[in-house]
Amino acid sequence: MSADMPYQDPTLPVPDRVADLLSRMTLAEKVGQMLQLNAKDGVRAAIEEMHAGSILHASPERVREAAALTEKTRLRIPLLVAEDCIHGHSFWVGATIFPTQLGMAATWDPALVEQVARATAVEVAATGIHWTFSPVLCITRDLRWGRVSETFGEDPFLIGELASAMVRGYQGDGLDDPTAILATAKHFAGYSETQGGRDASEADISRRKLRSWFLPPFERVAKEGCRTFMLGYQSMDGVPITVNNWLLNDVLRGEWGYTGTLVTDWDNVGRMVWEQHIAADYTEASARAIKAGNDMVMTTPNFFAGAQEAVELGMVPEATVDAAVARILTLKFELGLFENPRHPDVALQERHIGSAEHAALNLEIARRSLVLLSNDGTLPLEGGLTAGPDGRATGTAPSRTVAVVGPNADDQHAQLGDWAGASGQADWLPEGHPRHMTQTVLDGFRDHVPTGWTVTHARGADILTVGPDPEGAFFPDGQPRPQVVVPSEPDEALIAEAVAAARDADYVVAVVGDCIELVGEGRSTATLDLIGGQVALLDALAETGTPLVVVVIASKPLVLPPSAMNAAAIIHAANPGMRGGRAVAELVLGLIEPSGRLPISYARHVGQQPTFYNQLPGQHGQRYADLTQSPAFAFGEGLTYTTVAYDDLVVLTPTVTADDTIAAQVTLRNIGSRPALETVQVYVHDVVSSVTWAEKELKAYQQVVLAPGETRTVAIEVAAADCTLVDADGHRLVESGAFELLVGPSSRDESLLRGGFTIKA
Repeated sequence: MSADMPYQDPTLPVPDRVADLLSRMTLAEKVGQMLQLNAKDGVRAAIEEMHAGSILHASPERVREAAALTEKTRLRIPLLVAEDCIHGHSFWVGATIFPTQLGMAATWDPALVEQVARATAVEVAATGIHWTFSPVLCITRDLRWGRVSETFGEDPFLIGELASAMVRGYQGDGLDDPTAILATAKHFAGYSETQGGRDASEADISRRKLRSWFLPPFERVAKEGCRTFMLGYQSMDGVPITVNNWLLNDVLRGEWGYTGTLVTDWDNVGRMVWEQHIAADYTEASARAIKAGNDMVMTTPNFFAGAQEAVELGMVPEATVDAAVARILTLKFELGLFENPRHPDVALQERHIGSAEHAALNLEIARRSLVLLSNDGTLPLEGGLTAGPDGRATGTAPSRTVAVVGPNADDQHAQLGDWAGASGQADWLPEGHPRHMTQTVLDGFRDHVPTGWTVTHARGADILTVGPDPEGAFFPDGQPRPQVVVPSEPDEALIAEAVAAARDADYVVAVVGDCIELVGEGRSTATLDLIGGQVALLDALAETGTPLVVVVIASKPLVLPPSAMNAAAIIHAANPGMRGGRAVAELVLGLIEPSGRLPISYARHVGQQPTFYNQLPGQHGQRYADLTQSPAFAFGEGLTYTTVAYDDLVVLTPTVTADDTIAAQVTLRNIGSRPALETVQVYVHDVVSSVTWAEKELKAYQQVVLAPGETRTVAIEVAAADCTLVDADGHRLVESGAFELLVGPSSRDESLLRGGFTIKA
């Protein structure tokens, strides 16, 4: 092949280069470009025999091997190397692992989330990876679902704000930026609307409901330039998303004008044959997937032969294959991979991966991700300490003993969460990230209590063991089944050790939650209780009378027992990343101020599922016959170490049109002795609507810094065009009539001030 073919000329427009290259490709080479293959199975055959356009789950060694093999192919079309870099460079030794998306969401801070995505992109790009399968735009509904930690929570507006920021961070100033990586909006769409919380089950969801809440975050990032979308595993109305023509073509590519690239989730095309049983063979499945508009087919090797046969049999036109391949090649040209394949760069890795700058950012977002759920005044300990130059607390308080107990007090894997080394997706990090990189809660207290204080430790309880799945070691497609969880029984010796430590201490910090065996794809849970010996441990600790601080490090909100709910304080920590343990210690000691707000509700019992704040009216009150429907902790809640009072909500524009802006103001007063970062939340209630609609929806928020004793008037603006609903015909519109503006520190009705306004036609 001549070195001066038109497609190799960087001065030509991208469409011309794409057309030239397509004209030179065989059908096999075109179909190969549509394949994304698992590099854990090796890369030589994928590249030399199947002409793969992309690989994923490639160890550092295989990334380099694949690059060398690609240089020897006939057309030398560069690979797109992809990886699940979900909250940091998940599977690279030395990378910065940030809090999970659910943890990041508790910051309610898009700018901070954008910085995290930008730092991740810089680290990822240095290792020869071009594409991350993040962010997740799914809305959490049922907390039993195994992938709650990957979401930004339960509210579509907040999800849209944070996902948009993350896409900007990943894609940088444009794909020609060598530190830019491709973002992926997933899982399109409705994947989280599970049955019984079971992952990848049929999503029993109407098109109107999709348009109302599940699609808006995706529509936003589609129109803002997120370059790839990943399709969910599930089906709706009996049609797998992979071949859902209405969703992919009528809505995404049609109504929204999306021109980006679609990638299936893991073996979606194969699942139509072996799991969903809607295609007789891989030829039929491949034809249907191509005609529906899929571009990149993830880990279905049989697509290679099936797609070619489908074209040869006239089941799908080759021109339809060409359209998909053109979208893939466009990405490669726009990334500049033909001129610079962006292979691993050791110098850049040494400069950026795990840098001090990224560690500082990680600590900042870990601090901001913590949510103080309850506090009887015990926190901050000793009324609050100050940080010395080395970060260790200082003060005049007498020497104290803090007992740090619980199964997650010193478990780095639980703290990092899913998609992080030891979570099972990568075979080249069998022990996970190096232990010294993560500060657990125990580390945090040991490193930061004042000199002269004593920190003791006892595990107190085990959570689980695992055993083989009785249905067999492998799924029908050959993928391994997750092992089955066996909850551990309470261990009297472990509990006794923890109780002794608590009795000898001035304070006890119990770190409980779940662990990576309970998180992720195929790992939904039937219960939300603290499993294993954890409830027995908390009950025993409560009986000691030592002030008890409960820290929940978990992939999702869990149902807490009375011994936890009645503790001196409760801290929601999600999976707070490598610096999370330090952040927790700093918060308890009063070295930082609590500022996080829940992006998701805590249930009081598992039977409440689904649990979310923006429910539809018409549920015969707020109770079951036997138990409440009220959540333990509601969306938007979070305490500070001071008290912020809300007063004098005034709507300045009582009558507006749909083209106007609703303006209001509210007065905040910090009546305590410590500063606060207050998240002022603005909800809208449509008083009378043509269809049933959410009782309130978040429409705006802002974060306000208040010094002790400070009073501030905060201006509020909401576009009337955002006060929409989806009518019975599926159209999103603003209806005229009476509305209420609800302003306060959380979504709970009793915490909100109300002011009326009217939208006139």
